[in-house]
Amino acid sequence: MSHIIGYASGVFDLFHIGHLNLLKNARAQCDHLVAGVLTDEVASHKGHTPVMPLLERMEIVSSIKCVDAVVVDNTLEKMEAWQQVGFHRLFKGDDWKGTPRGARWERDFAAVGVEVVYLPYTMHVSSSKLRQLIQYLSP
Repeated sequence: MSHIIGYASGVFDLFHIGHLNLLKNARAQCDHLVAGVLTDEVASHKGHTPVMPLLERMEIVSSIKCVDAVVVDNTLEKMEAWQQVGFHRLFKGDDWKGTPRGARWERDFAAVGVEVVYLPYTMHVSSSKLRQLIQYLSP
């Protein structure tokens, strides 16, 4: 009987229902879920630094009952995360499906026997939208 390790990574800044949905849906498809929390430096690829510090984001994610372990994710290159964690399934939002990066994940991970699973993206909320709202409401 196999023991499936899943991996879901993200910035997890301004934690919201979309993050929770991703983690819950991922955990439903594996036996052990590892969440990778991107460092501030790596997260800045989105054009801004996270509002919440890395250690606080990690503490929030580790407190969620569907998450079995949390690691620092130092890179956007998920093969490096795979070498660190040894997961069997990589979980990403379906907004990545059909993108060049998604296609690369599918190709690279197929070569090592890892399945890329796309989960529904929660369209009505994102940390970017929350950040914009906070900036708009701030004096």
